[in-house]
Amino acid sequence: MRALALTLLLATANALAQDDDAAALALPGESAAASRGGDLHAFVEPAWTDSQLRDGSSQRGERLSFDLHYDGGLAPGWRALFSDRLDLRWQDVFSRQSNVNTLKEAYLSWQFRQEGIADLGRVNARYGVAYGYNPTDYFRANAVRSIVSIDPASLRENRLGSVMGRGQALWTGGSFTALYSPKLSDQPSTAPFDADLGATNGQARWLLAASQEISRGFSPQWLLQGGAGQSPQLGLNLAVLASDAAVAFVEWSGGRSPSLLSRALGLPEDAAFRSRLATGLTYTTSYKLSLTLEYQYDGAGLDQQNWDALRLGPQPAYGAYRSYVANLQDPPTKQRIFFRAAWQDMLMNHLDLASNVYFDTVDSSRQVWIEARYHWTRVDAALQWQRSSGSPGSEYGALLLQQAWQVLARYFF
Repeated sequence: MRALALTLLLATANALAQDDDAAALALPGESAAASRGGDLHAFVEPAWTDSQLRDGSSQRGERLSFDLHYDGGLAPGWRALFSDRLDLRWQDVFSRQSNVNTLKEAYLSWQFRQEGIADLGRVNARYGVAYGYNPTDYFRANAVRSIVSIDPASLRENRLGSVMGRGQALWTGGSFTALYSPKLSDQPSTAPFDADLGATNGQARWLLAASQEISRGFSPQWLLQGGAGQSPQLGLNLAVLASDAAVAFVEWSGGRSPSLLSRALGLPEDAAFRSRLATGLTYTTSYKLSLTLEYQYDGAGLDQQNWDALRLGPQPAYGAYRSYVANLQDPPTKQRIFFRAAWQDMLMNHLDLASNVYFDTVDSSRQVWIEARYHWTRVDAALQWQRSSGSPGSEYGALLLQQAWQVLARYFF
């Protein structure tokens, strides 16, 4: 069911990237909680949706979500972090209920010296500097249990962490991270309250990351990631000031790997050196409007000829491929364009507007998401709209969900 849900929505992206070792991810609507002190943050979020399906029918649903985040000290040099989300859903009638719990993080952290930190437990290791697609976010695969919004920031935040041991060394202008995530289970679980170790720890994986400030405003981060049954992948994250109002960014990952099609359908091995890239520019105006244009490339995806052959061929193969890449949060084709606009305090204080647009340059399909959100001291209210369009069988034209409205409120404790 998770694979089906991910396929239908197919928000194959992660966003608002920043190194998890440096800072927490900021999501729209969470500023109220972040501004208050204390170790424990929580909110409850009721939501109402009205969806139009591509076959002409419609669906209505309700959701009630509970989110808890604790980050507190236990003893000198020791702290504990726990983050969990529970989503309760009803579709059309209250008798059709489904529940999904996402254990995002649960680990102990030990600062054994001023410049050294060790972590053990379930950790959400997020990497990348791009917005709509993060090639170096190596631990995103199979991590989303419940989609509450197709905004890539929400997908990045509301996902399972991986059980791992992680060590970090920090110094002026730089850092080094080494982590190891062991294999703990063979199969993902669809049980509502399962820790789902099969999704995040289905194979042993490791990662090394190092960054160093070379000059002011120039601090590249290099990554090397590998694991059982795969070749090592090299990654690069770099963001630089292009002007006082513009930031240019490059996120790249490359290494020997099979194509997505061969992995999804179990075809003969076709491993080759393949690159993945997200690069673009963010421009911020003096009136708090930020505009981002991003080019995305996945060397393991399908070009136009092979994509047309797949979507016009046997439907079981097409469906298996779509489910597989959706779980990986990879684009099914080689190239996309992503545009994001975010306007803080639009026209009045506390009113924010955000929008994301994906355009698949291979099949010319597109997806649009827009949110208006108003902040009070302890309450947020938001209205979201999304629409997917394109020819039959295209990346976004094949999605069952054609258009949806969502109204939500969030109360912070």
